[in-house]
Amino acid sequence: MTPPAGDRDPAHIPVRVLLCDDHAVVRAGLLALLSSAPGIEVIGEAGDGEEAVALAAALRPDVVLMDLQLGSGIDGIEATRRIAGLAESEAECDDGREAGRDVERDVAGRGAAGRGAPGRGAPHVLVLTTYDTDADINRAIEAGATGYLLKAERPEELFSAIRAAAAGRSTLSAPVAHRVLAQMRSPRPGLTDRELDILGQLARGLSNREIARALFISEATVKTHLGRIYDKLGVDTRAGAVSVAKEQRLLP
Repeated sequence: MTPPAGDRDPAHIPVRVLLCDDHAVVRAGLLALLSSAPGIEVIGEAGDGEEAVALAAALRPDVVLMDLQLGSGIDGIEATRRIAGLAESEAECDDGREAGRDVERDVAGRGAAGRGAPGRGAPHVLVLTTYDTDADINRAIEAGATGYLLKAERPEELFSAIRAAAAGRSTLSAPVAHRVLAQMRSPRPGLTDRELDILGQLARGLSNREIARALFISEATVKTHLGRIYDKLGVDTRAGAVSVAKEQRLLP
C-alpha cells in the first residue's frame, strides 16, 4: 500500500497518477510525457468523469490529473467534487461497519475491539485544462481541487505540480494565480435586481428578444445587462452564466 504523502521518499516511491481527459491523443501525450519524469507513475486513464471517479475509488492514486471539459456525462468540476468526497464516503462506510460490529458484539456478549480502519484519504485532484476563466477557477477550487494548471505550462512545471499535489500542497499556474489575486483585491459587485430578473429568464432558455418582451425593455438593454452579468460572473456564454448562477444559488 502506498504510504501517506508526508511519509513518501521521492527517491524510492513514485507518485501514482490517474489521468482524466476525454481526448485519447491528449492522454497518450501525457502518458508519454509523464513516463519520462522520475518519481511519477501513471496507473490509470479515464476518458470521462464517471470513469475517473470509479477508477479513483478503486485504484486510490495519489493525484488525479483532471481536465474540466469532458464531453458527455459529468464534467471535471463534478468529478473533482466526487473524488474529493471519497474520504468522507469511506469514513461513513467505516462508521456504519463499526456500528454493525458493535451490535454483533453486544448480541454475542463479546468485548473484542472491531477493526474499524480509518479512511485512507481521498486522492488529490490537480486540474489541467485550457480554461482559465474566473468561474472555472472558482468552481474547481470550491469543488476541492488541490491545484489548477494550464496545459500551456512547461513539462517541468507539470512534474513539480504533480509532486506538490501528492504532498497536499497547492499549485496554480501564474495566470491563474494572477486572476485569483485580482479577485481578492477587487471582488466583483453583486447582481442587481434587474440583472437577476434577466438571469432568471436566461435560465428558462429565452432569447434576447423574448427576454425583452417579457420584461418590457429593449433588446439593446438586454444585451447591455447580459454583458454586465457575464463580467460579474466571470463567464462569456449564456450557458456559463446559468451554470455559475446555479452554483452560487442565484436562481430559485
